[in-house]
Amino acid sequence: MLIRVRYVNDTYDMLKAWRLQEYLEDGRVVAFLRSDGWAVVGRDPLRRSMRRGYPGPERRRIENNLHRAA
Repeated sequence: MLIRVRYVNDTYDMLKAWRLQEYLEDGRVVAFLRSDGWAVVGRDPLRRSMRRGYPGPERRRIENNLHRAA
């Protein structure tokens, strides 16, 4: 899927959806088109970074059982 974006130099382009998060984090994109209109960085709510990871305890099942509590 392609998403219409506006860059910091006020030019427009189409980005693949999986690339949008990276461009937002790098500060290359100032707005992108959603189904309900333009989302502007710094004004509209955006997703949190996917790169940061989860800060809480690990609760996923471990296959090798090395991390199981005694």
